[in-house]
Amino acid sequence: MHGLLTRRCFGEGYAVIYRPMNPGIHLIHKPVGPTSFSIVQACGKSAAHAPGRRPPRVCHGGTLDPFASGLLLILVEPATRLFDYLHAVPKVYEATIAWGRETDNGDPLGKVVFTGDPASLNPAKLKTSLAGFIGWQEQIPHATSAKRIDGERAYIKAHRGEAVSMPASRVYLHEAQWIEHHLPKTSRLRMTVRGGYYVRALVRDLGRQLGCGAHLQSLHRAAIGPWNDPGEGNTVEVTGRQLLPWAQTRLLSDQDVGDLRAGKTIVVGELQPADWLLPPGFPGDEDMPVRGFHREKFHFLLKREEAGLRAIAAFRGGI
Repeated sequence: MHGLLTRRCFGEGYAVIYRPMNPGIHLIHKPVGPTSFSIVQACGKSAAHAPGRRPPRVCHGGTLDPFASGLLLILVEPATRLFDYLHAVPKVYEATIAWGRETDNGDPLGKVVFTGDPASLNPAKLKTSLAGFIGWQEQIPHATSAKRIDGERAYIKAHRGEAVSMPASRVYLHEAQWIEHHLPKTSRLRMTVRGGYYVRALVRDLGRQLGCGAHLQSLHRAAIGPWNDPGEGNTVEVTGRQLLPWAQTRLLSDQDVGDLRAGKTIVVGELQPADWLLPPGFPGDEDMPVRGFHREKFHFLLKREEAGLRAIAAFRGGI
């Protein structure tokens, strides 16, 4: 289902107005400028709910920096409980890299901390350098990232002027290819990564390896799993079998539903394969739960145990 949104500028800010949002996941195009949090706030105000009831629960499924654009997932009501299961799926980004300067936060708004000469760069050299980052790597995010340090976002500490020591994170780059070069100034890159990957850190590390410095000039998130950026002015509502389509499915009988609601374990039974497959060679999540469907609605997240399947989350009324 598609909906429309309007965006109006007020000075340097944005006001984003969305049509009412039902429970589920909504695919939103985030423009350059607003924060992901401001869009979540706007969506929360427009999410459907009855008068006099508490405001609906709304969150995003992975932040985008203000200078970035592209697909932003908005999770509404029970779908907010699916957040942890979005991490392990492929995310596709397109990035423009500016050569010759490294900034303290890795983006075009940061302070320049190193200047180098990119005159020696050529496509063959860039291809060779990029190949070394494919696969699992230890990556140190910028201190201005959204990674939590001692329970608090790193960028909050950095903005207070605190010294932030960032630990390395194990991240995965599935594939990457150069789209075009305008050397020695810029290059464009398309990549597929696992959740938790920091594109700004990749660009910083490429610049350091090449000795010329680099920062991220622009970033666009084109896709998350099977979901593509709907484009400016559009939203797409995702419910039912479209939710977590990379997980297996168990069709539930009325008896199964009653047992699960009572906290009982049900037999594994026949599990249907995933409706959407990960790219060949992409590392899956061994702990991915099973989706429990009853009368064509997504009612339970199920965990495998020796005795069968147990509910770890229930969605009253289904989504």
